[in-house]
Amino acid sequence: MSEWDDDDKVTPRRKPGPFESEMDSFDDDEFGGPLFGATTEQPAVSLDDEPEGDRLRLGGDDSGALPHWTDPPTGEVPRIDAARAEADPVDPTDDVDVWSSFAGSSTDSVAEAPKDPTGELSWHDDPTVDDSPVAESSRTSGAVPVTEAPEPARREPARITIGTDPSGMPRRPDPKRRGAAPQRPPRTGASAPGADGRNLPVAVASGLALAAVFLALTMWRPAGAVAFVTLVLGLAAVEYFARVTDKGYRPLIAIGVAACIAAPLAAYWVGEPAIPLVLAFAFFAGAISFIAADSVESGPMPNMAITMLGIVWIGVLGSYAALILAWSNFGQGTPWGTDTLVLIAIGVVANDVGAYFVGTAFGRTPLRPWISPGKSLEGLLGGTILTLLVMLIIGMQDLSDTWSSTSHLLMLGIVISAMAPLGDLAESMFKRNLDVKDFGAIIRGHGGVLDRFDGVLFTLPAVYYLMLVVEPWTAL
Repeated sequence: MSEWDDDDKVTPRRKPGPFESEMDSFDDDEFGGPLFGATTEQPAVSLDDEPEGDRLRLGGDDSGALPHWTDPPTGEVPRIDAARAEADPVDPTDDVDVWSSFAGSSTDSVAEAPKDPTGELSWHDDPTVDDSPVAESSRTSGAVPVTEAPEPARREPARITIGTDPSGMPRRPDPKRRGAAPQRPPRTGASAPGADGRNLPVAVASGLALAAVFLALTMWRPAGAVAFVTLVLGLAAVEYFARVTDKGYRPLIAIGVAACIAAPLAAYWVGEPAIPLVLAFAFFAGAISFIAADSVESGPMPNMAITMLGIVWIGVLGSYAALILAWSNFGQGTPWGTDTLVLIAIGVVANDVGAYFVGTAFGRTPLRPWISPGKSLEGLLGGTILTLLVMLIIGMQDLSDTWSSTSHLLMLGIVISAMAPLGDLAESMFKRNLDVKDFGAIIRGHGGVLDRFDGVLFTLPAVYYLMLVVEPWTAL
């Protein structure tokens, strides 16, 4: 029979090596026993002969012995005793604390809180016992109560709000009409004349009276036209700053109105270099005013921005009318400047009339719905066509001594057709942002001065530089 036969149950003992023999002898001499144990052969214990009672059991329950690690898997699914499950139901919402059995040796005691060796803790710093049902359940089961960390507060995403500064302090009250019906209902299709609230007969009468005053002052002398332009810009500035003040801003009204009046006068007297000078002085004055304020509560950032917006929009753009009128001072009887300003006024009125009637009758495609749903692409084309027709008629009838070339007049008509609607849209955008219908009500049927001359403000700089390029008087 082989020494490896299973019936022998004998494990062969290998011969110790030289070093192991030396160590065993050393161990026998010094400590009275071999280091590597007895050298006699011991019978091996069969895995099948292991007593069942020595197998691992779960402590304290009657689930039975666990299978030995050498036993093959049975593939059975653990079964739950229905009687025990009914007697001790488990709430699926409860958190199972797998470490509860290691909380302490006693299930009736709670771990004592650590004491402060310095004695500096006051009575309200001492640990207190939680009498809540969850804590009571934890004490009876021996589990250490786990306190969930409070959920961190959610921060709203940062956003830019008009009328505020980085300090987070509001600079104007919330709009009172938020959520209410808009002041100007959206219109995407055709509408009858006067559907937007405009009284057409009154508007025509007011426009004719205004044109008569303008032509009379222009024919008198260029200085009269400059006085008319300065008055118009001053009234427009007053309307603008009054309206933004009503909406909660705190602009520098005196500095803004003064700059809008000084810009055309300085441009007519000094020329084009005076415009950035007036702009710089206005900015310096505004900065000094807010520096002298008591605190950041004055809102220097938004209020300075709203002030400079009015100065640039009204004062700087309007001062190009004075620069155009200055062309009439280059010689005796040269109406270059006054003729050009009159043509600008005629072209802007033609563009407005053509856009209004064509858009009212055939408007189907909104130009910019979020700004002004009533302005349509068809109205834009109608205004352009009427403006070009008016310029052709002026050229064929030789009604202008300065713009006598038909090609120059068509260039003028194209510039007016592009810039006048842009100025109108810009003003409508600002009014939409402020939630107002008009900036003023001084001109019956048109609203305020700024509402009437919004297209002219954008047209003036473009026509001035067109004059510098084409020099229409050279075609004489």
